[in-house]
Amino acid sequence: MAVSLADNDDDDDFSETHDINVTPFIDVILVLLIIFMVAAPLSTVDLPIDLPTSSSTPQKKPDKPTYLSIKRDLTLAIGEDSVHRAELIGTLDGLSDMSKDKYVFLRADRSVPYGELMGVMELLRSGGYTRVKLVALEGPPTAAGSAAAGAAQP
Repeated sequence: MAVSLADNDDDDDFSETHDINVTPFIDVILVLLIIFMVAAPLSTVDLPIDLPTSSSTPQKKPDKPTYLSIKRDLTLAIGEDSVHRAELIGTLDGLSDMSKDKYVFLRADRSVPYGELMGVMELLRSGGYTRVKLVALEGPPTAAGSAAAGAAQP
């Protein structure tokens, strides 16, 4: 409760004021801001993969996507946990929030050969995971990518 120390000749008692004290509210907001600033980078996948760029319109990302990454050395990772190719389907089946009708977001390093990417997609298909989305960086394609696309067209 707030009080006013103004000089009142009529009343010797302190009178109440009806102003809201916003200091605790600001303190809570600042603490929440710090918590979200610290927690936000922890919620992303942090594998060093050099993704190619795409100029397509970005699509809405689900709440808890399952990322399958093919690293530069051709090893696989689900989220940030490495997994062997032979154990890939078993590991995906063992995830509590994964089912065969959910999308698997496939990320591959730019240096991964096309055959390796198709091999992983075939492995997913043979395990029943047919809903696969390829992940790329947003933005215009690089000069090397547009030159290769121009050379491929007749």
